[in-house]
Amino acid sequence: MSARIQPSILAADFVNLEADVVRIATADAVHVDVMDNHFVPNLTFGPQMVGRLQAVASIPLDVHLMISDVDRWAPGYAELGVFSVTFHAEATDAPVALARRLREIGARAGIAVKPGTALEPYLELLPEFDQVLVMTVEPGFGGQGFMADMMPKVAAARAAIDAAGIDVWLQVDGGIALDTIGQAAEAGADTFVAGSAVYGAADVETAIADLRAAAERHAH
Repeated sequence: MSARIQPSILAADFVNLEADVVRIATADAVHVDVMDNHFVPNLTFGPQMVGRLQAVASIPLDVHLMISDVDRWAPGYAELGVFSVTFHAEATDAPVALARRLREIGARAGIAVKPGTALEPYLELLPEFDQVLVMTVEPGFGGQGFMADMMPKVAAARAAIDAAGIDVWLQVDGGIALDTIGQAAEAGADTFVAGSAVYGAADVETAIADLRAAAERHAH
């Protein structure tokens, strides 16, 4: 497995955001957390900021929408030209229709579930998606502790993906660091969002390489 490392700019310096995006050029994507202070109790970026990041980033943008009413708002993010748009299962009335719309526009479509949301109702829908995101913290804030009890959910997603023989990336987000990424990789994750573990490091490029190597050592 080639592990994908996607640093979250939630941990970046917002005053020097362009420079902090440039610093992670050896990563596989920029993970952009969009929060609306409604679906989650925090407020971050909107379409204008994501559009500017899309214009300056040298690596793909992986947009994670932690917002309400994604059926209305998610297509607009895809129209910005980003690589991937992930929306929460809890925020949509029509996940398959929305995924098909995102793909039609040209973005990869991802579905995310909070820690308290069962994954089983969505497993049979996985062929409609390019990515499934299992949250390993409660969404809304960076710097939280990794929830190891989410690993059975990751394993269930991996089993369903493998059984169906489909190319769906399995992403984890929350508390990913050198001491936790191995657990997630062993459970079957192949795409890892890391915030503080990258931006809090003295050498960002080395941190990305070390995370990737640690994940690949424990690959499912």
